[in-house]
Amino acid sequence: MSNATRRARVRAPELIGKGGWLNTGGRQYTLADLRGRIVLLDFWTFCCINCLHVLDELRELEAKHRDTLVIIGVHSPKFVHEAEHQAVVDAVERYGVEHPVLDDPELATWKQYAVRAWPTLVVIDPEGYIVAQHAGEGHAHAIEKLVEELEAEHEAKGTLRRGDGPYVPPEPEPTTLRFPGKALRLPSGTFLVSDTTRHQLVELAQDGESVVRRIGSGERGLRDGDVTTAAFNEPQGLALLDDGTVVVADTVNHALRRLDVATGEVTTLAGTGRQWMQGEPSSGPAREVSLSSPWDVAFWRGKVWIAMAGVHQLWTYDPAENRVAVAAGTTNEGLVDGPGEQAWFAQPSGLAATEDRLWLADSETSALRWVDAEGQIHTAVGTGLFDFGHRDGAAGQALFQHPLGVTALPDGSVAVADTYNYALRRYDPATDEVTTLATDLREPSDAVLDGDEIVVVESARHRLTRLRLPEEAVRVEAVAHRTQRAATEVAPGTLRLDVIFQAPAGQKLDTRFGPSTRLLVSSTPPELLLGGEGAGTDLARDLQLNPEVGEGVLHVSAMAASCDDDPANEYPACHVHQQDWGVPVRVTEGAADRLPLVLAGLDA
Repeated sequence: MSNATRRARVRAPELIGKGGWLNTGGRQYTLADLRGRIVLLDFWTFCCINCLHVLDELRELEAKHRDTLVIIGVHSPKFVHEAEHQAVVDAVERYGVEHPVLDDPELATWKQYAVRAWPTLVVIDPEGYIVAQHAGEGHAHAIEKLVEELEAEHEAKGTLRRGDGPYVPPEPEPTTLRFPGKALRLPSGTFLVSDTTRHQLVELAQDGESVVRRIGSGERGLRDGDVTTAAFNEPQGLALLDDGTVVVADTVNHALRRLDVATGEVTTLAGTGRQWMQGEPSSGPAREVSLSSPWDVAFWRGKVWIAMAGVHQLWTYDPAENRVAVAAGTTNEGLVDGPGEQAWFAQPSGLAATEDRLWLADSETSALRWVDAEGQIHTAVGTGLFDFGHRDGAAGQALFQHPLGVTALPDGSVAVADTYNYALRRYDPATDEVTTLATDLREPSDAVLDGDEIVVVESARHRLTRLRLPEEAVRVEAVAHRTQRAATEVAPGTLRLDVIFQAPAGQKLDTRFGPSTRLLVSSTPPELLLGGEGAGTDLARDLQLNPEVGEGVLHVSAMAASCDDDPANEYPACHVHQQDWGVPVRVTEGAADRLPLVLAGLDA
């Protein structure tokens, strides 16, 4: 980004949010309190896997520039549950957020900054002006360069103020488990639980409460070893193999690990420890291919199936050949059934295998889906990214809210951990009906059968909760919700879509192997677009909107690759910037005929 484009300065709007500030020891802040610091606003919501990737991308930057840079998370909810203050408090601890967070349940600050996507990053200089905006992932390198530039510039001007930031860590709580993710009943009758926030696995006795042993050091890391030296990073899913060993989805390490239950020895099965990016190999020897936030695992038809939440796909790991491969999904986010290679998922987060079906909880579409023996994808419950609620009855109109887990029941039905509804639900394929088994569970994320009882991972109550499988389901009042974001008004006819990408300082577009940008556009409903859908390499495109279809959602996926611009360097470092937008639009006479989406830079 040249200095000319960076200096078109806009005063940063005030930070307001009804939920107030977290991680500040109770103090409320204004932008004036932060004058003299470089401020990085991270607009995030805790359901969104890309937002979680960005939290991890920023950790190093945060540690390195702690005395000049203040990162502030602006929590901007998508789901109704995410607007609840306690749920935000829980998420901040669950994901190890070590900076202040402003809880903005009504999206007031989101609207002031004209944000259109989760995650969006906005950089404010020490004098209170916006100098850059980035959407999506892969921007940490560019932001670090900008922070270094701003440090030098404002040090020279005398407008930089160094010192301790406003972050105050919360007091640790002495619970046995802390935001556990998934559980598994071992053949011995004990329970293995992923103690996600503590970066460990915990074996609990048959009562589901007493600790038999902890596995892992409890420090974030990727290290093989025994029960005390091995290290995980926010582990989630667990699957038992025929040989009695357990496969662990080590989510933030982007890896699969193997636990030898007898010895407690942990080794790495798959992944490089780095996050998979567009353009990288998606099959090959297991330790040579990168993964992206594997959230759950299940053993089905001789392979370990992986819910690859980070790229909206299903992958498999073949233990016999020690290889990984994509099984279904295109990396586009949405709900599309059909052959595996054409299907779309949205953050698949829970798996359960039966003889003829692999069930999956597709969290961002609030859907229950399944894979048949031929590899075709089907949807049992759920309609898309923006519809959710708590409604029982016929599957075609039933609603979940961001479910994370699914469990096969003995009668051929499945229990769904309906996370944001605080409920355990049941779908019966025989009747095609959804019922509610239990309510008042705090963010349930998984469940396991134990005889005629079901043991629920009650994640935000930090415990396993045992329920009898009831004969009769609980009745609940039906509610339906749509995402609360206001639709963008656009003119009928031709709409100019502009994805703005300015290569970071010291970089240029990477054109060594052909075009370095990619744009994919579609819509819900498909009839909204009369022209302009599909894939291309130009980041600007004319879309033809159907005046007969008054409103819908434009799905835009953009990618740009930039490399260090140094002719002397034969092997420049390259960085992929990518983001998916779902933009609700309403066709309105006299409205704007241009839709700018900022991937990186500022819209002139």
